[in-house]
Amino acid sequence: MEGITMSITFNASEILEMAIQIEKNGQKFYRKAAQIIADKKIDKLLLELADMEVKHEIIFKEMKEHLTAKEKELMVYDPDDEASLYLQAFADGQIFNTRKDVSEQLTGKESLTDIFKIAIGIEKDSIVFYIGLKDFVPTEAGKEKVENVIQEEKSHITILNRMIKQYN
Repeated sequence: MEGITMSITFNASEILEMAIQIEKNGQKFYRKAAQIIADKKIDKLLLELADMEVKHEIIFKEMKEHLTAKEKELMVYDPDDEASLYLQAFADGQIFNTRKDVSEQLTGKESLTDIFKIAIGIEKDSIVFYIGLKDFVPTEAGKEKVENVIQEEKSHITILNRMIKQYN
C-alpha cells in the first residue's frame, strides 16, 4: 500500500465507548480475581475495585451521553496515516484489545501479588490506549473528556500499588 494515503476519522463518543468496554473488562477481571483469592478481606478489596470499575463505567456512559452534537461528529483528518496505523495496531490486538476478556488471564494459580501486577499491566495498557487516542482528538471534540478517562485509570494504578505494598 505504499504511496496510498489513507485517512481515518473518529470522535470522543467512540473513544468513550471503548472506555466503557475497558471498564466492563476490569469488572470481570476483579470479580474473577476475588474468586481465586481465599482471604475474605482481600476478596472484599477486589470486589471494591470491581465496584469502582462499575462507577467508572457509569461516569464514562454519562460523559458519552452529554457529548455535544459537534463532539459526536467525525472530526479528525489524518493525511499522513499516523492515526490509522496506530488504531490498526490496536484493532489487531498488537497493543491492546478492548474486546479481549482480560479475566481469562487468570488461571487460579496466581498469588495476590501476581493478580495486582496483572491488574497494573492492564491499567497501564488502557492508559497507553487513551494517551494515543487523545493525541488525535481536537480540543473542541472532547479532548478533555479523554483526559478525564486517563486520570481515572491512573487512580487505579495508585490503588493497586498501595495494595501490593500493604499485602506483600
